[in-house]
Amino acid sequence: MLVQRLGAPSDFDPLLERVRDARVVMIGEATHGSHDYYRLREQLTRRLIAECGFSFVAVEGDWPDCDRVNRSVIGAPGGAADPRTALERFDRWPTWMWANAEVARFCRWLRAWNLDRPASARVGFHGLDVYSLWESMQAIFDYLGEEDPTSLEAAQEAYRCFEPYGKRIEEYGMASRFVSARCEEEVIRLLARTREHATSDGPDRFSAWQNAEVVAGAERYYRTMVGGGPESWNVRDTHMADTLDRLLDRYGDGARGVVWAHNTHVGDARATDMGTDGMVNIGQLARERHGADAVALIGFGAYRGAVIAAPGWGSAAETMPVPPARPGSVEQRLHELLPERAVLVFDGPDEPDWATGTVDHRAIGVVYDPSFESWGNYVPTRLAQRYDGFVWCDETTPLHPLPAVSFPGELETWPSGV
Repeated sequence: MLVQRLGAPSDFDPLLERVRDARVVMIGEATHGSHDYYRLREQLTRRLIAECGFSFVAVEGDWPDCDRVNRSVIGAPGGAADPRTALERFDRWPTWMWANAEVARFCRWLRAWNLDRPASARVGFHGLDVYSLWESMQAIFDYLGEEDPTSLEAAQEAYRCFEPYGKRIEEYGMASRFVSARCEEEVIRLLARTREHATSDGPDRFSAWQNAEVVAGAERYYRTMVGGGPESWNVRDTHMADTLDRLLDRYGDGARGVVWAHNTHVGDARATDMGTDGMVNIGQLARERHGADAVALIGFGAYRGAVIAAPGWGSAAETMPVPPARPGSVEQRLHELLPERAVLVFDGPDEPDWATGTVDHRAIGVVYDPSFESWGNYVPTRLAQRYDGFVWCDETTPLHPLPAVSFPGELETWPSGV
C-alpha cells in the first residue's frame, strides 16, 4: 500500500498513476453532504479530464436534470450560459446532492474547458439514476411531439397507466401486487418506439432513448420495491451500470468515463456484507463487465466533522455533527495512523490487516441521525478489495447548497438515501 500526504492537487500523482489507463474511474463519497469530498473529487476529476482525456462525468443523479447541466457545460444551443442556473432547477429532494456551490464550481470550470475545444471533443455531464419517471415521461412527450407525433400514442398509454398514482408513484408498486395494475407492457412499447428513433445520430435522440430507459427502469424499480429485500436496489444499480455502458458506446471508440456516486454504489459490493445479502452495485458490475484492470474504484472516508443531511425523508436539510468514528472502525484506525488528509493506493498482496480484514466502514446517507452511530451507519468492509484507492479526510466540513425548491420525490430503499 502506498500512502501520500494530501495537500495540493499534485499530491494525487500516485493515485493518478494507478488509474490513468482505466476506462472507468468511479469516485465515491462517504456522505452526500461534505464539502471536502466534493472539492477533492473535483480536483481529481479535473486532472483526469485535462491530463488523461476522459470523455464524460456521470453522476448519481436524474437524467433530465443532469441533461440541462450537460447542455450548459458543452455549450449546446439553448443551454444555460451559467451551469449554476441549470443546477438551481434541480427540484427532486434531496436537491443539495447536486445543486450546491461545489458542483457549480466544477461545472463552470468544465464549461470553460469545453468552449476552448471543438464540439466533438467536449466533456459531458450526465445522470445515471432511475427516479425521474414523470420528468422523463414529459421529455419523451416533448421529443416525440416534434420528431414523430404518430408515436405519441405509445407515450400516452404509458402515462395513463401511471397517472392514477400521481407523484406517489411508489403506490404503483403496492397496487401491482394485488390488482392488475402492471404498466410493464405499455412501457415496453414506449421503449421500443423510442429506440427506433434513437438508432440514428443526434444528442436529442439519444436523450429520448435514455429517458425511455428511465421510465422502464422506474417501472421495474417500484414493482420490486414493495417486495423488500435486495431486488429493487439491484434494479437501480443495474440501471445505472447499463446507463454508463450506453454512454461509453455513445461517446465512441476510446471513450472513458468518470463516475461520481456514494461509496455504497462505487465500492465493490462483493467486499462488503452487501454481497452476502445478494446485492450488487455499479462498482462490482463495472469490474465484471469491463475487467478489473479497466475499472478503478476510489472511496472516501473521514473520522469526524459536520455534514448537510436531513433527519427524515423529505425534511429540510440541516448542518449536523458527525461524531468521532466508532472504535475498531476503518475511520478510527486511519485517524490513528494517517495525517489529516492522505490518499491511499492499494497496489499489492502485502496490505495491512486492517485493509484486508473485515472492518466497519462508515456510510452516511441523505437521511442521518448522529445518535444512531453506536449501532448503525456502518458497512462491514474489506477495504483493499472494495477499492483501488482511498481518500482520507480526518475532519470534514458541510457542503454549501444552492437555493433550490424541492419536493419530496420518490422513496428509496435500503440503504436509505445513498
